[in-house]
Formats: sequence, C-alpha cells, structure tokens
Amino acid sequence: MSTVNTVTEQLTAAGQAIEHDSFAIIDAEAGRHAYSAEQWPIVRRMIHANADFEFNGLTDFHPGAVRAGVAAMLRGGTPVVADVEMICSGLSRPRLAHFGMSTHQFISDADVIAQAQAQNTTRAVQAMRKAHRLGLLQGAVVGIGNAPTALIELVRLIMEDGVRPALVVGMPVGFVSAAESKDLMAQIADVPWIVIRGRKGGSTLVVAALHALLALAEAQQRAEGA
Repeated sequence: MSTVNTVTEQLTAAGQAIEHDSFAIIDAEAGRHAYSAEQWPIVRRMIHANADFEFNGLTDFHPGAVRAGVAAMLRGGTPVVADVEMICSGLSRPRLAHFGMSTHQFISDADVIAQAQAQNTTRAVQAMRKAHRLGLLQGAVVGIGNAPTALIELVRLIMEDGVRPALVVGMPVGFVSAAESKDLMAQIADVPWIVIRGRKGGSTLVVAALHALLALAEAQQRAEGA
C-alpha cells in the first residue's frame, strides 16, 4: 500500500512539486524552531498560506491539540463549525468527504441576525449559540478566523455550559478583542486548541491549519492500514 497521501495532496504532479518545493523553502528559511514534529507541518502550511514567517512563533498549541484534531478527523463524521462562510468555502470538499466531515456556519441566518439585533450582540455570538442549540459544538472541530466575539462566546460556552469541542482552531484577526479572545482560549486546559497570539489571524489561516490536520490524519490512516 502506498504511503503517499492521495486525498490531501495537490491533484497534479506539477502542483505537488510546487507545494513540496515551497515547503522545502520554508523549512530552510525558518531554520531551527521550537515546534514538535507533529506541530510544525501545521505552522509550515500556515506560513505557506500567506508567506508570513511570523507565524513561526506566534502560533501556540495546547499540548494535546494535534492528537485531538487528528483523532476527530479519523473518527469520521465530525462536524466543522466555523464563524464565517469563508472557512467553509475554503476547505477542500474531497478532503472533508474522505473523512465524512461536514461544515456549518450560521452568521447570515435570519434568526441569528434577528437575535443579534434584539439582544444588541454580534451575529457571531448568536451564531455560536445557535450551533450550541443544534448540538453541533460537542465533539466538533471549531474554526474561528474572523470574529473575536465568536471565540469569546465559545469560551463562555465551554466554561459555563460544559461544551466540549474536540478541537478549537482560534485565529480571529483584528484590533478589537482579537488578541484578548485568543488569550482567553489559551487559558482553557480541558479543550484542545490552536491559536495565533496577537492581532494576526484570518480565515485563510484556519483553512491552512485544518488542511494540515487533514493531511496528518490521512498519513496516519494509511500507516495504520499498511
């Protein structure tokens, strides 16, 4: 059995060569780093997504994050709950389908907008609450790349309502509460997380991190099936 990923790789030899060459350049330019062998492929793919080497250092991991993320994907059928549609659109459908995963986001739902207006909160807060009401957060992979208030609300749900996602990829970008939201998430011990410290972040980086985890999951799947 082949040990090369076939689902989470580029679809053409030319595309694979470009991506692998890019990873080799990143490895060479990054040099020595503090990340483990399981963490580095995630950071490297994030750097690859926007050519910013500051993520080598800004990216922080709960000790069990990679293991928990890979296990959630291998379990099959795990939902991905996102704060915005951009994350859902950016994730590879064939890669998700390989693990039976589906994506969910509620930021533009009419009831979410109405609740946000009625309660003077953000749509992102109400979207996380809707995901909780629907039972989607428990055991889910949650990706937040745009709205700090979504991450703050998720932390509240974890602390007050006992919500337990399998993994939180918390990378909201911005100037109001972005850094603070990620610091709050990083204080949670019993839910695994990956965060970017400070103001930087974005949906593209969440997608990159999840694609890296999907690749790690496929590699483990193929190794166990060999």
